[in-house]
Amino acid sequence: MLFTSIFEIIGESIVLIALLIIILLLIVIILGQILIHKDKLIFPKLLIFVSDILYSPLKWLSIKLGFDEHMIDKIGVDVRNKVNKNKFKKIDNKRKILFLPHCLRSGSCKARLDETGLVCYKCGKCSVGEIKEKAETIGYKVFIVPGSSFVKKIMKDNEFDSLVGVACYEDLNLTMMNFNKFTPQGVLLSKSGCFETEVNVDKVLEKIGYYDIYPKSKICNENNSQLCVKENEIKS
Repeated sequence: MLFTSIFEIIGESIVLIALLIIILLLIVIILGQILIHKDKLIFPKLLIFVSDILYSPLKWLSIKLGFDEHMIDKIGVDVRNKVNKNKFKKIDNKRKILFLPHCLRSGSCKARLDETGLVCYKCGKCSVGEIKEKAETIGYKVFIVPGSSFVKKIMKDNEFDSLVGVACYEDLNLTMMNFNKFTPQGVLLSKSGCFETEVNVDKVLEKIGYYDIYPKSKICNENNSQLCVKENEIKS
């Protein structure tokens, strides 16, 4: 009888825990949908905590419920971007790192690889050179990395207070999750994949605060993911 009662208690506890987890998952999905569709951030700390702890179950449940497979990663990125935005802006650009994925480069790219990633020659065949040049102009350290091992090494070898990442949904969310203490900001690729991916250059420059220093004056083509931007000179 005693063992039977113990097993019943254990069984009931497991069921209760499972129900609580499912409820938490549904809450995150609901709050995430509100964020995505209405741009309203509700209980951000809860969203971050639950989505970090229950990342894999959340992705599984969202797919089973018929949502986009990238929804949980998008929620994670959007929440951290909003929560960290004000603190991020107060950090000196010289204490920030910008990580760009090597998959952004052109198929005919001749950049060499060293211990810090790709060494961009700014040939103009892809968006990497433009972003790198403008980010460095306002104080950022920029690295074009082929994988997470490079990110970890670079972060170990450099002094910094914050970072900006450009990547696909899952890679960006996990990077921001793993380095949450560094007030991360992220920009999603507009075209994902492993080769010749794309990013909205305008969004990257806006995220790193380039337009706070060089205000936008002209957008050549609103339908182009790599927007042309005419720089204004800073008046001394």
